[in-house]
Amino acid sequence: MQQLNEIPAGIAGRSAGDVVDTVFGQHHYTADQVAKMWNLSTDTVRRLFHGEDGVLKIVRPGSRYKRTYVTLRIPESVLNRVYRRIAGPLRRTTS
Repeated sequence: MQQLNEIPAGIAGRSAGDVVDTVFGQHHYTADQVAKMWNLSTDTVRRLFHGEDGVLKIVRPGSRYKRTYVTLRIPESVLNRVYRRIAGPLRRTTS
């Protein structure tokens, strides 16, 4: 299994159009799956990935009496990018 802090093979050094092609073949996670992996609430995961480039947002528009539903699908590369941003740089300890 791929580590969360690794960039999937083949993404580094590609143009934006090429990255879209590779995102299609990646595993996509739901907000609930990410919440369980990271031990966070689903609402926290939704806030973390709101407005993040590359996240698929499937919108079912509401009507006068029903609210709008938004389903998120988070590609593995986006998951890795956000994880690295949150985790910050690795620190080395001296013995």
